[in-house]
Amino acid sequence: MRYNEGAGLDTSDVRDLRGSGRGLGGGRGVAVGGGGLGLVGILVLVLFQVLGGEGGTGAGLGGGLSGLGSGQTADNGQLAESCRTGADANESVDCAVVADIDSIQDFWALALGEAYSRTDTVFFSGSVQTSCGGATSGSGPFYCPADQLVYIDLSFFDQLQQQFGAQGGLFVNAYVIAHEYGHHVQNLLGTNRRVTPGETGPTSGKVRLELQADCYAGAWANHAETVPDESGQPLIAEITDDDIARALDAAGRIGDDFIQENLGGGTVDQDAFTHGSSEQRQRWFRTGYVSGDPRDCDTFATDDLG
Repeated sequence: MRYNEGAGLDTSDVRDLRGSGRGLGGGRGVAVGGGGLGLVGILVLVLFQVLGGEGGTGAGLGGGLSGLGSGQTADNGQLAESCRTGADANESVDCAVVADIDSIQDFWALALGEAYSRTDTVFFSGSVQTSCGGATSGSGPFYCPADQLVYIDLSFFDQLQQQFGAQGGLFVNAYVIAHEYGHHVQNLLGTNRRVTPGETGPTSGKVRLELQADCYAGAWANHAETVPDESGQPLIAEITDDDIARALDAAGRIGDDFIQENLGGGTVDQDAFTHGSSEQRQRWFRTGYVSGDPRDCDTFATDDLG
C-alpha cells in the first residue's frame, strides 16, 4: 500500500489521548463490534455490556456525547505537526492511519451523501473511558454508538501479527479502521436495530452486523485509489494484490472458529459465534471489494452467509 506523497493530511478527525493517565470508568451504552475484529469474546464481555444487555442503552443512539471521560483530554498538536502529507503516511503508521480515516470518510460521504456524518477516531494507550463503558487495549478496536466514536490502541496492529499470526501491513491496518467505520455507517442507517439483544450463533444478527462491516471495508477498498480528498486528489496511490491477500489473511485469523480453536479452549462452538467464521469474514470482505457497491453488503437479506 502506498499513499499519494503530495496529498495533504487532515488530523481533525482524530482525538489523540495517548500520553495522559486514565483509569477505567463507567458509562452507559453498547459497544458495537465488541473489539471490532473478533478478539476472544470473553475479553469483550468483561469490558462491555453485550449488545442490548442489562443497563445498555441500545446500539442505534445518536451522537452528542463527547466520548471523553473525566480527566481525558485530546491533544492533536504533535500528530498534526508530524502528519502533514502522504509522504508522512508512507513513513509513519500513525500518519498512515490518519490518511486511512480521511479516505474512508471521504468515501462514505460520497456514497451516502447527507446521510453520512463524519466522526472521530480516538487514539488511546492502555485504557480509555467511553460512553459505552471503560476499555483496555486488550479489547481491540471498537465503535461506541453512544458517542459515535471509533476507539483504537494502535498497538493492536502489533498484536494482530504477534498473537494472531497475521502477516500485517499498512493495508491490514486500513482494513481494521474501515471495519470500525462500517459500524458507524450501520449506526447512522439504523442497522443496529435489526440485531436481537443477546443472540449469538452463525446466523445471528450480531454475526450479520460484523460481516456487513467487513463487506463495507471491502467496498471502500475498491474505491480507495480514486476517492478524492478536499483538494480533488486521492490520498491512496496504490493497493496491490499482495495488500488484498494480507487483508484476507487477517480476516481469516479473526474469525470466531480460528480464535476459539487457536486462542481459546481448542473447541469450536458455533452457537457462541459473534463475528462469523474465518471463511465468512473473508467472503464478505471479498464481496465488498469485488463489487465496490455497499448495496451488495446486505447480510441481513440472505440465508447464505457462507
